[in-house]
Amino acid sequence: MVLISAAICTKAGKTLVSRQFVEMTKARIEGLLAAFPKLVPSGKQHTFVETESVRYVYQPLDKLFMLLITTKTSNILEDLETLRLFVRVIQEYCRSMEESEIRENAFNLIFAFDEIVALGYRESVYLAQIRTYVEMDSQEEKVFLALRKSQEREAKNKMREKAKELQRQRLEAAKRGPTAKGFGYGNVGNIGSSIGYSKNPIAVTADTEKLAESLATTKISIEERKAPMKIMKLGTKSKNDSFLDQ
Repeated sequence: MVLISAAICTKAGKTLVSRQFVEMTKARIEGLLAAFPKLVPSGKQHTFVETESVRYVYQPLDKLFMLLITTKTSNILEDLETLRLFVRVIQEYCRSMEESEIRENAFNLIFAFDEIVALGYRESVYLAQIRTYVEMDSQEEKVFLALRKSQEREAKNKMREKAKELQRQRLEAAKRGPTAKGFGYGNVGNIGSSIGYSKNPIAVTADTEKLAESLATTKISIEERKAPMKIMKLGTKSKNDSFLDQ
């Protein structure tokens, strides 16, 4: 038996799931599937229909068809047995023969089809084995999922740490508050600490006035030092020397 393709299609000819098992162009497969609804005889119970090149083996499923496309030289009895296994697989994974149910379970159906046929030839498997193979755990998938969860957890931890750091910076900024500047010496608290003031407002005023007077005196002293000094020049005569000469 050489199985070319397995497909689930509607009675109107719409293909829902299709699996190709031998090397053939996409256009060729689509042409074979499109030709099938026109070949099905109406009002008669048949299980297969043939053309010049292929054989269609099929079984009605309510509004759907389970269809196998084989070569004309294949054993028809083996084809029918394989068809029954395909139908049991569909019933295993789909609760109803509705179009939406077939689409929802399309990947499981394709995986199961691959377990039944390999390179166009029927495998010696049964439904229980197919179910086990399809549901078998993948070690690579487990490693991938574990790695992805680890990366997500690490990213969340970094985000939480960054949020805590920003919150801490906001609290520190709120504690510092705005600075009040005066006399060009920083804030009032620094001035008070430099002159050792008490908590008494009168003492603070008196000490502040003393500091202002001290600053003013210091400024005058500095300006006097900056004043130009008269320098005696050698070789010149003053008014007193001229008087003595006379």
